[in-house]
Amino acid sequence: MHHQQHTTGKIDRTHPPGAQPPEVEMPAQSEPYEAPAIVTYAKELEWRRTQAGLTKKDLAAKLGFADSYVGQVELCKNLPSEEFTAALDTFFNTDGLFARLLERINETRHLAILPPGFPEYLSYEKRSNYVRVFSTNLIGGLFQTEAYARTVISLTMGSATSKLVAERMERKSIFERENPPHTFLILDEDVIRRNVGGKEVMRDQLRYLLEVGQRAQTQMQIVPYAAGFHAGLAGSFTILGFENEPDVAYTEASAEGVLLKQRDRVALKVVAWDLIQGHTLSAEESLAMIHDALEQL
Repeated sequence: MHHQQHTTGKIDRTHPPGAQPPEVEMPAQSEPYEAPAIVTYAKELEWRRTQAGLTKKDLAAKLGFADSYVGQVELCKNLPSEEFTAALDTFFNTDGLFARLLERINETRHLAILPPGFPEYLSYEKRSNYVRVFSTNLIGGLFQTEAYARTVISLTMGSATSKLVAERMERKSIFERENPPHTFLILDEDVIRRNVGGKEVMRDQLRYLLEVGQRAQTQMQIVPYAAGFHAGLAGSFTILGFENEPDVAYTEASAEGVLLKQRDRVALKVVAWDLIQGHTLSAEESLAMIHDALEQL
């Protein structure tokens, strides 16, 4: 998952007298952050600004920040900087309110960089009765070892890696429930052949997959290279089933996550799943292929 860094939005005041100050280019997310701490900060900022009778442009001018940045923070599409936060506390005389809110944002920042839709997906995953996972590039999070997960997450998450790895490992607790979900896992052969994190990390990961494949309520199959082109090459996805409510599906690509709850869209994923399964090896053949991949390392 890629997270786009934000800038402070501070306007350059070193411009020549009489010239218009250039605004800093401020990359923002296309979708708003969903983390409660960020939403609270944004709502507090909007309330204080409107109570003061100020437009975003008015406030930006008084604080020395670009008005586009003020708007991005209010819309939860950019994260507030320490400099911006200090300026708000001083201007509104809030006795450090925004500083405390920023502290909370930093404490939970690892949640803010999750793809949109994923936090809600997790609430469904925890109580699912059936789990169908198709992985085309990397092993799905529910079936990763800690070292494999750390390799994948650290590529983009930086200082948030440890928290995110711990939370990914915690997700596996659904398999330790009194009534664990029935699990169906399909992997493209490329997933078990790709060396992620070095030989030792990959060996441990493949051994873990062999253990997963032996679970009583788990069926694991592989789509071999020999299958050629198949429906799964469009991307990885998960379908969650429940005893007394409709299925949901989740898919993710390029740091954008989409939770599907509309029946017609979920139905398309079920059709894709069936098409992919038509190209799989048997469970026994799939385990044999994982053994082969392990021996090749």
